[in-house]
Amino acid sequence: MAPTWHRRSEDADVDAERLTRNWDELLQELRVVQTGTQILTGFLLTVPFSSRFEDLTDQQRLIYLAVLMGSVVTTTLVLAPVAFHRMLFRRRQRPWLVEAGNVFARAGLGMLALTSAGAVLLVFDVVVGRPWSYAAGSTTLGLVLAVWLALPLVRGGPPPDRD
Repeated sequence: MAPTWHRRSEDADVDAERLTRNWDELLQELRVVQTGTQILTGFLLTVPFSSRFEDLTDQQRLIYLAVLMGSVVTTTLVLAPVAFHRMLFRRRQRPWLVEAGNVFARAGLGMLALTSAGAVLLVFDVVVGRPWSYAAGSTTLGLVLAVWLALPLVRGGPPPDRD
């Protein structure tokens, strides 16, 4: 049997490996989301410079601004863990980085759901009118919630580890 100090060292190594794996998985997920949100934000920033922007109603402009801000907030949330890592590099903060990164990734996905539904709402409002826009926006939000939230909750499983 290994001495107690040796077992603690092995446990610490396993914990460190788990944290590294969790951090790597989180960063990979954020890379995927980050690309899409940055493209969406970049596109939305060009919209006011198109000729049709002048044709939008006041309500459509407000929806546009809400969608633009949602996209900027989403991008900020999904990039936050990378900024945290850079600021805390080599300061032995990996447990906090994993925990905070998870919180910000979830918040970013929530904002992405709202932003996507808002973008659909705006496009449908411009193209086919208000009643269809409400239906399309709420259907989009419902679909995202069903696939991203309800499906994993129904799948269940044991409670998540705190690592």
